[in-house]
Amino acid sequence: MFKVKFADIGEGLTEGTVTEVFVKVGDKIKSGDSLFNVETDKVNSDIFAPVDGVIANILIKNGQEIKVGDVVIEINDGTGDEPVTVEQPAEENASVVGATPVSNDLIQRGRKREVPPRPVDTFAKVTQVLDQQNHPGIVKGNSKNLRPAPKFKATNLENHYDVIMVGAGVGGYVGAIKCSRLGLKTLIIEKAKFGGVCLNIGCIPTKTLLKSADLYEQISKAEKFGIKVDMKGVKADWKAIQDRKADIVLKLTNGIKGLMKKNNVNVVEGEAVAIDKNTIEVNKKRYTCDNLILATGSVPNSMNLPGAKEATESGFLIDSTGALALPKIPKKLVIIGGGVIGVEFACVYKRLGTQVTILQFLPTILEMLDSDVSKEMTKELLNRGNLEIITGAATKEFKGNSVVYEKDGQTYTIEADFCLQSVGRKTVTTGFDNIGLEKNERSHIVVNEYCETNIDGVYAIGDVTGKMMLAHVASYQGLIAANRIAKRLGNHEADDLIMDYNRVPSCIYTHPEVSMIGKTEDQLKKEGVEYKAFKFPFAAIGKALADGNTTGFVKLICEPKYKQIIGAHIISNTATDMISEITTLIQSEGTITELAKAIHPHPTLSEAVWEAAEALETGKPINF
Repeated sequence: MFKVKFADIGEGLTEGTVTEVFVKVGDKIKSGDSLFNVETDKVNSDIFAPVDGVIANILIKNGQEIKVGDVVIEINDGTGDEPVTVEQPAEENASVVGATPVSNDLIQRGRKREVPPRPVDTFAKVTQVLDQQNHPGIVKGNSKNLRPAPKFKATNLENHYDVIMVGAGVGGYVGAIKCSRLGLKTLIIEKAKFGGVCLNIGCIPTKTLLKSADLYEQISKAEKFGIKVDMKGVKADWKAIQDRKADIVLKLTNGIKGLMKKNNVNVVEGEAVAIDKNTIEVNKKRYTCDNLILATGSVPNSMNLPGAKEATESGFLIDSTGALALPKIPKKLVIIGGGVIGVEFACVYKRLGTQVTILQFLPTILEMLDSDVSKEMTKELLNRGNLEIITGAATKEFKGNSVVYEKDGQTYTIEADFCLQSVGRKTVTTGFDNIGLEKNERSHIVVNEYCETNIDGVYAIGDVTGKMMLAHVASYQGLIAANRIAKRLGNHEADDLIMDYNRVPSCIYTHPEVSMIGKTEDQLKKEGVEYKAFKFPFAAIGKALADGNTTGFVKLICEPKYKQIIGAHIISNTATDMISEITTLIQSEGTITELAKAIHPHPTLSEAVWEAAEALETGKPINF
């Protein structure tokens, strides 16, 4: 009988938590098979069988704390009852059972707090779900043993690639670079502009307009800072603003092409059409691949209402792309939709002097936010002028330069120079609808946590998956797909990455800005989850007073037993830069305790994060 002991797994630690047991009594196993997974303060590692045999006894269970030297599993290997010690070679930087001698004199060190159980949405649980769904690339019963990546027998090796990436948006070009760096022969295909929506008609151009609008508003309010300005000589030069935007976009998109060349990614420009999952045609030329990644993105939705076609043709009814390049700063602008895109554009134009009206069908704007944040943002937008928000408004038709809407059973008409329809986005799968991709009811390509579709060797990333239409989600998905392919091809240096949407931060570039991660308080109440929350106002922060903007707060939410953060919501001038501290803490599974003990510099707005953490840790903040 061979008695498997928990040995030092290479980090000098003496204890760990069992996260998943992969075997059961009676299982036949071979040397090198995974027995269980253990989590320590430093690493997560599978523990492998040192001998062949049959599992005779399992002395551990999920969530159990174990120490170096503990007997964890007994294997009937055909020998006697005495424990057998088997030396295993230790690879560089590897975690190996038997690599370090076990001492009975254990040093008491490590955690000083109770360790929370491994979350249900982490690797082990995800893989169990994927096993049940028969997703490609997973071998049942052993989450770390992957099927080899599919191979296509190519007749033209020159035009054959390990990976073809369709779409050179943020997810596409990041994923393609990673594929190449992992040693994969990679081709990227783009039909329009490198950088996709984000760099050309989304994130970057909107932020350049927001910066110009912000500076213009600051100048107009300079007197409150003791600076006298003759506003008669101050004006917003719309052409110059547009030129600056175009210059920044050009620099970034040209930079992407340089990155492709630098990282040995082959580039083809043109519209891609799938002949089958391994054959892609562009400009009447065919390319083949072993693995295909779709990063085809999304486009704005349009409204199918009476008069919409005529209003679009006249230039009155525009989408977000059109809103970036209006021929002039309008005097009046109607925005249909109070979501992120609509409210961001409202902030651009109202700060440049436009009278903006938001028509929102729902009871509130930015309805996905924590209700405290949504209320604060609504109040700030209205207090700063040039904006009207009409909730519960159902748009009915367009007449000339007017929008007809209904509210509380009454019909109203509002005139404007332009009307922005901000009613969401739809995915683009043109050219790939013939290969059998599984889609949901909204035509989003269905993927698992490794961005794998229902077709082995075909992946999808970014907006086309419909999960979270954010640039940083797309880029991370690109990394996931690249590593997954490399891993299945036998590259042991590739990372085991999965997509966990609970750990994705979201940002809204309004004025003030909003950022968030995890659950809202409203969601937790609805789900009946026990939690603690604290909201610390920037009005009590010295830097905010010096900056002349005390709007907003930091709101942290944690579960009370282990004090892990399950939600964070910030509204302030620099909220989008502040959320990363919380994101990093959540990713590393830290707690409010660590956050409260971390030294935050003074004077900074980040002190509000510390104050909220201190309140959750001790029951009250220091300076409030």
